[in-house]
Formats: sequence, C-alpha cells, structure tokens
Amino acid sequence: MTNTNTKALSDAGVSIWLDDLSRELIETGKIAELIEERNVVGMTSNPTIFQQALSAGDRYNDDLAALTNKGRSAEEIVHELTTADVSDACDLFRPIYDRTGGVDGRVSIEVDPRLAHDTKRTIDQARQLYADVDRPNVLIKIPATEAGLPAITTATAEGISVNVTLIFALDRYRAVMNAYLEGLEKAHAAGRDLSKIYSVASFFVSRVDTEVDKRLDAIGTDEAKALRGKAGVANARLAYQAYEEVFSTPRWKSLADEGANVQRPLWASTGVKDPAYPDTLYVTELVAPGVVNTMPSKTLEATADHAEIRGDTVTGNYADASAVLDGLAAQGISYNDVVKVLEDEGVEKFEKSWTELLAGAAEEMEKVRA
Repeated sequence: MTNTNTKALSDAGVSIWLDDLSRELIETGKIAELIEERNVVGMTSNPTIFQQALSAGDRYNDDLAALTNKGRSAEEIVHELTTADVSDACDLFRPIYDRTGGVDGRVSIEVDPRLAHDTKRTIDQARQLYADVDRPNVLIKIPATEAGLPAITTATAEGISVNVTLIFALDRYRAVMNAYLEGLEKAHAAGRDLSKIYSVASFFVSRVDTEVDKRLDAIGTDEAKALRGKAGVANARLAYQAYEEVFSTPRWKSLADEGANVQRPLWASTGVKDPAYPDTLYVTELVAPGVVNTMPSKTLEATADHAEIRGDTVTGNYADASAVLDGLAAQGISYNDVVKVLEDEGVEKFEKSWTELLAGAAEEMEKVRA
C-alpha cells in the first residue's frame, strides 16, 4: 500500500531517494518494500554509510574471507564490496530507471574522498568505478571542490553520469552547473548522445543550519535567535532559483535541443540535527518540481508518518530566502566563511569515514586470518 504522504511528495515533483545502502537492505527485500510503500525511486551512499554497513552484522564475512585468502589488500576489498553492493542495488532499481527513461532508478557510489583535491586521480577513479559497476543507472559521486569541477566536466564529456556532492555555496553551485554544461558541450562535439547523460547536484541543507545556528547562539541577541533554523532552507531555495535561471538560458536551450537532460538539484543532508526543529523540516519546506530529496531512513519514516505536504514551498519564497541571508550578514555572520568551513569539514568527515572503513576492513581481515 503506497503511503499517502510520500505519494503526495512524488506527485508534487519530488523524487524520493534513500540515503542508505547496505547488503542487508539488498538481501532482505527491504528495497522492494520501500519502492512499493514509500515511493522510493533511487538510492545514495557515501563512505560513512558503507563504513556503518560493513561494521554491522555478518553479511560481508564470507566475501571478506574469500578476498582475504586471495591476497587482496584492504583497499581492494573495500572497492570490491562497495561496487558489488552498488551493482546489486542498480539491478533492483533498473525497472524504475527503464520506466522513467533514466531520470530515476539511480544508485550512487563515491570516489575516494581523499582525492577531493586531486583532479586527475578523481577522473581516473570515476572511470574505474563506472567501468566496474557496469550499470547504466549508476551515478558517480564527485565532490564540488575546486579540483572536482574539471573532473565533473571530463566525466560528463565522456558520457559518465555524475552526482556532484558536497555543495554548500551558491557561487560554487553555479560553477557546478557550468561544469556540467561544459561537459555536455564537449560530449556533443565528440558525437555523444546527450540524452544518455544525466546528473544531479547534491546541495547540503542541515549542516548549514548547524554551523549558522552555532554562530547565532554565540551572538545571543533576540535578533540572532530569531534567525535560528532558517539558513539551510533559505540557502537551498536560492539554489533552486539559480537552477531555474541557468536552465532557461539560450546556452542551455541549444543543448536541450540536442537531447540534453537538466542537472537536477538534489537536497542532501536532510536529516534534522536539532531536535527543536520539526523532523520533516527539510522535506516539507523544500518541495519543488524536478528536485530529488535523498533522505536517511529516519527522515523517510517521519515523512511517511506525519509530514504535511503543501505543494511547492520553494519558488514563491526567493525574496524571503534572500532576506534571511541579509539578516545573517547584518548579524556579522560571513556567508563565505560559513560555506568554506562546511566544505572543508565535509571533505574531512568523508576522509575520516573512508579511513575508518579501511581500518574496519583490515580488522575483519585479521579475524579471518586468525
């Protein structure tokens, strides 16, 4: 039975993707259940999610033992396990991919976050992951760092569909869209079929509030407190405004005439961090046509249970969103400093998770050898 709240969200133009991936989800039939009952049409993952999946339960033990006995390193084992899981998940979502003409039914896998500032090695690994997963509905996640931008262009030009991750700043988001358009232009010049290339741009939400609220609390005035919990939604709404602008230009129209697909905005980091806020805040306040909302399981279940979907809550609110950012500036909070801190922290957190993932694999390898 399809949930009425998630159906309403889908009907409003939002693609619901699950921000979780594990062998347990794949093997227990849970994904099929979420597709049927929660309108889930895609899936994302990251190093943190894989690290949690590997450390929980024993579903990876047999493969770990077999690969260890073959003399594989921890990095090789992590690569094989993660690409296998993503390949299997892609197969489960393939009917949705076929039904939606490639728009949904997508599963993402991330390049090693330690390469976030290395363009060439990011490109090399994007190619490798794309070849190893070997599914048309895979998305390769590339971070929106300065070094990531040319990698996005190159991957797109080669026909690799990309999920651009770790976007916090509006200026950087515009640079991401430009990198995608450059990639499409190069792909077209090379004779590629643009209709087969897709992309999403993952704009992070809750982490903005976490950082901004910390600064507002330090100021402590009534004016500052009144702005708590507003920055994340405002920033995302202005990102959607930028998306509407870029994908209505003559430059875009010429690509669209050749069959190109828009790069859809994806709301990431949509789990509420502050319990004082509604647990569906980054769902109900960011409804707009053509977006993806990738939710952790807890947020998805909260949405199904009690979210009030009121239709489009983005496109009529650009002036209010701008006023929020102006209010922060008036409090002495530097937008540019906030988004730089968040990008640096984002890369650092994913690097830490990747290191923990490798350490966890090495630990399990030792158990197998014992």
